[in-house]
Amino acid sequence: MAGGGAALLLGAVGTLGGAGVRPQAPSGAAQPVRSIAPGEPLHLRFAVKYGMVGVDAPLAAKFALLKSLGFDGIELDSPTSLLAEEVRAASEQAGLPVHGVVDGVHWNTRLSDPDPAVRDKGRAALEQAIRDSKSFGGSSVLLVPGVAGNAETESHDHVWERSIEEIDRVLPLAAELGVHILIENVWNRFCYDHDGGEDQTAEQLARYIDAINSPWVGVYFDIGNHRKYGRPEEWIRTLGRRIVKCDVKDWGKSAGWSKIGEGDVDWPAVRAALRDIAFTGWCTAEVAGGGEAQLRDVKERMDRCLRA
Repeated sequence: MAGGGAALLLGAVGTLGGAGVRPQAPSGAAQPVRSIAPGEPLHLRFAVKYGMVGVDAPLAAKFALLKSLGFDGIELDSPTSLLAEEVRAASEQAGLPVHGVVDGVHWNTRLSDPDPAVRDKGRAALEQAIRDSKSFGGSSVLLVPGVAGNAETESHDHVWERSIEEIDRVLPLAAELGVHILIENVWNRFCYDHDGGEDQTAEQLARYIDAINSPWVGVYFDIGNHRKYGRPEEWIRTLGRRIVKCDVKDWGKSAGWSKIGEGDVDWPAVRAALRDIAFTGWCTAEVAGGGEAQLRDVKERMDRCLRA
């Protein structure tokens, strides 16, 4: 597995708010057996989202530019108009891998939708994203599992139950192709304090991942998103080895969305937490992109904040 989330260690049976329909492990079950010592470098690989590359150039030239700036990889979207052969050729030519894809329909065609026909479409899109990731050479699909937007028809418990059911049906394909389904939350009112307080609900997200009970499902942790609603370093320690990949952005109470390093994220604390869980692997910028100068600035900021 390309990151800190190796096999999930599963244990006891439990429930959560009536929605725990699968075996669950205690939230501490996936904690690491070792940490990375202070001063030892974190073994991270830096990437950008494809939409951040704002240069008018052929695909191969875009990949080559990112490689020249020191990025280790890129993450694409699914569905996409890009051809797998073209992507693989550009990747091989530049020596810049596609590490995964983002499910591009998960917000509107949700696995938690009250309409079973919509859930079927969402599951089909997830299956296609898994195939796309494999065809591009990737190892993961970023998935928002649903939106708790209606207490009657699409509540938190509905998201929990319906998304697990649909993900379950996709797991054989994920295992066959060797592609991980990585859950990202925030903005969807699922497993976090969406009222802006400091209550930590990382334990709830940990129980959700454990309820799915598969080594092919983990967490795609967004550092900046969680600063808006809590302390990312605390989430990182609680989620532990469930975290397989990270999105990188910053947020400030006064400034709102900020350049990496200019918000309220406590980057030294984040680095310490990543060491505590012995995280290794992909960290992908999800910020405003642009041309060469902007992309260089993003890479330098990632270096300062995560490698310092």
